[in-house]
Amino acid sequence: MKGPDVGLLEEPCLEFRYGQRVTDPHVGLGLFGPFDADQPGRPHGMPYAVIGAEPGVSGFLKFAESVRRPVISCEYGDPDVLSKNRALWPPFPGIEAAFSIEWPHGAGWIGTIDRNRVLNAIRDKDPHKRAYDVCNIYLDAIRIAVERDESFAAIMCIVPDEVWNACRPESRVVHGVGRKPTKQEIEVRRIQPNLFGDYEPAQYELSVDFRRQLKARAMEFPVPIQVVRESTIGVGAAAADRRLSPASDCAWNLLTTFYYKAGGKPWRLAGAREEVCYIGLAFRRSEVAKDTRTACCAAQMFLDTGDGVVFRGEFGPWYSPEERQYQLDRKAARDLLEGVLRIYREQGGKSLREVFLHSRSRISREEYEGYCEACPRGVKVVGVRVRRDTWMRLYRKGTRPVLRGTVWEMGPRTAYLWASGFKPELLTYDGWETPRPLRIDVQHGDADVRQVCGDIFGLTKLNYNACKVGDSEPVTVGFSDAVGEILVTNPNVRARRPNFKFYI
Repeated sequence: MKGPDVGLLEEPCLEFRYGQRVTDPHVGLGLFGPFDADQPGRPHGMPYAVIGAEPGVSGFLKFAESVRRPVISCEYGDPDVLSKNRALWPPFPGIEAAFSIEWPHGAGWIGTIDRNRVLNAIRDKDPHKRAYDVCNIYLDAIRIAVERDESFAAIMCIVPDEVWNACRPESRVVHGVGRKPTKQEIEVRRIQPNLFGDYEPAQYELSVDFRRQLKARAMEFPVPIQVVRESTIGVGAAAADRRLSPASDCAWNLLTTFYYKAGGKPWRLAGAREEVCYIGLAFRRSEVAKDTRTACCAAQMFLDTGDGVVFRGEFGPWYSPEERQYQLDRKAARDLLEGVLRIYREQGGKSLREVFLHSRSRISREEYEGYCEACPRGVKVVGVRVRRDTWMRLYRKGTRPVLRGTVWEMGPRTAYLWASGFKPELLTYDGWETPRPLRIDVQHGDADVRQVCGDIFGLTKLNYNACKVGDSEPVTVGFSDAVGEILVTNPNVRARRPNFKFYI
């Protein structure tokens, strides 16, 4: 009997300036600079506005000044521990050195908001009103920033940790004002204005999560926003409680995201196949519909450069409570993929020969046929189910976990891929639990499962929301929840941007 076919994928390389290729983005940016450094369309400066309450604004300005110089977090200690920490949290060389760009001396505009006004708003026991009122405070300031003569690459929204704690789906306010409305009252308030101005019907059509709602409503403006908790930049008592990574890691992550939102391409995936795109399918159930089957689907397209476009489909009975699965009908699947491909063409996208669909849910035959109808003749469509496995584990002898990139082929169309695990580049495993694999099932279309695993492994390195050797999931799946939460939990927001940078 043939034994298990277990192999190891090589860590995918990333391409940086001068065509240089390395596996670690810290090394690539530190030695060579971003991939687009010599391209005419790259940003040549990153002017920004800052919105927040004191001392958060001052804390961010201090952080922004500190990253002009190298940020070194690991200087002293045991030599063996120090070598590992330097690999895990390498020094940040300074923003101009890392991204080959001019960094302004200070913010182009500062919108200081009243901290007491924010803290009073989050005392309301109505979660819809809490999130809505705080978002209004920030949106008023964002509107002022956008209407000014200056052109900003991004707007930094510095948020008190009290808002983060009070304005999430499971948040509770114990010693607050007012009362939490019942479900029946919420149904009435969605359609019935209040004569006394106690609430607005619109607030009950929006997410109770501050970040999701702010991201969705801020899309009416052409400038992306970056939401930063005060504790992330070392402000407030919560900074000590969060057990944050060192300051150098914070600088790498925040500024990589900022460079991408400013229109830059920090790196691209080296050796990626041309004329191939990867589309993640993001499902989420409606929070306001009475029918428990009502859900919505969004599609995210990614290319080897990391460029991404987002398109939201229509609400429908896509969720099956019995099977706990999401599935579109043929027409909805065709309309969804036609929408994302249309946006891709409108933005100057090149012709495609292969389209890979990644979904956590099963893709039915009817759904797959709808996707095929949306593609031009001759384009190969492959439907792949990608999900974290809950029971499969592999163990190595000794104390080290399984290597990142391990693949266990179970057959010609099924494999397990460990995208998390021990990373030789870092001399450690940067996770918290025994690594769980991704189960890869090629459900429809003709594709080699090892090639599919290699593509998915490469997509774990296209997360521009952080600067990491690789994630535990590909961007097509890893960001599906984030996109779905913003689009689906705020269904009546009409100004939906197709660019992925508005969602991270």
